Amino acid sequence: MNVHLLKSSVVNNSHITITGSKSESNRLLLLQALFPTLNIKNLSNSDDTKVMQRALQSSENVIDIHHAGTAMRFLTAYFATQKDKNVVLTGSSRMKERPIEILVDALRSLGANIDYLETEGCPPLKVYGQELTKDQVTLNANVSSQYISALLLIAPKLKNGLQLILKGHITSLPYINMTLQLLNSIGVETKFEDNKITVFPLIENPTKETLIVESDWSSASYFFSIVALSPLGTTIKLSSYKPQSLQGDSVLIAIYKDFGVSTTYEDHTLILKKDSENHKIKSYDLNRAPDIAQTIAITCFALGIECHITGLHTLKIKETDRLEALKIEIEKLGGQLSITGESLHLKKAEDITSSVAIETYNDHRMAMAFAPLALKVPLQICDAEVVSKSYPGFWNDLEALGFAFSE
Repeated sequence: MNVHLLKSSVVNNSHITITGSKSESNRLLLLQALFPTLNIKNLSNSDDTKVMQRALQSSENVIDIHHAGTAMRFLTAYFATQKDKNVVLTGSSRMKERPIEILVDALRSLGANIDYLETEGCPPLKVYGQELTKDQVTLNANVSSQYISALLLIAPKLKNGLQLILKGHITSLPYINMTLQLLNSIGVETKFEDNKITVFPLIENPTKETLIVESDWSSASYFFSIVALSPLGTTIKLSSYKPQSLQGDSVLIAIYKDFGVSTTYEDHTLILKKDSENHKIKSYDLNRAPDIAQTIAITCFALGIECHITGLHTLKIKETDRLEALKIEIEKLGGQLSITGESLHLKKAEDITSSVAIETYNDHRMAMAFAPLALKVPLQICDAEVVSKSYPGFWNDLEALGFAFSE
């Protein structure tokens, strides 16, 4: 399915309710599998979360997680601890190219039994579940936080808990802290001192058994972008959010203040308002929130703002190489984008080519990040249904917001 977006405007004072955070949901689902008395409310309705649920409930010996990278990493750790349960974890052709060796090596050092079935270092995997008795593992601190979180989430069920030593500079710290705070919320004791994380075993049932998932901040990013591209005075309301969020992408509030977007809270509702214009050059380190890089780059491109963004080394191993994909599509629109292995530099755009077909590369964030550009020029989003990975109702919400579509 391709979506043709006409040049659009936004209905002022629109109110959008966004599904629960995929990051929180998938962590809590794994904890629920380990501690079945847990009850979760406001789960994400994303494909990734549905894949995670099905996999955890499956009695099959082969589990296909499609494009869901978080599920692949979390489930590898989970099934490694499930005594006498042997499963094959497989996925899409892209998933079979995405590295998982760092996590597999860490699990093997704890005593796990895991084999590669095709390419060394990548899925599919054969996981032979067994009791893991070793309690210490060392990882480079700059690896994907999903590897670290996968180990931390299974730690309360390990006989001796876990000591995780991180070497070097830690990246994606908010996602590690999210995992630790979710563990703490159910009664698991943890310590994070210098570069050593300790998770103690939880012998009894969780102390808190009903947890409510906050709405997804990554999904909110597209509405921050929309407000930034709209006329002064434009307001959008988003529900349901917490002032003290566990999600690293809540840094959106500070970043989009640079674009003249103010954010206020009313109960659990965010109120975004375009207060001013600011076309100065932007520079951001998104080491702790790389998932919003595409959104910010397109905001800058649409407003004719030069920007430099660093901390993006994990984007090359996502659903696609996001840096290369951004470069190709922005240049089709007439922009100039240079990239390295961990950064991008966008030059100020003088004009935007209209009616361009944007390829999405099986990447939900490519589709959603480019959509706000329809406030400036008509464009086409190819394979638009890819948004279901994290935000199935995205196009419906844009239509309710005032975006115009054509066949």
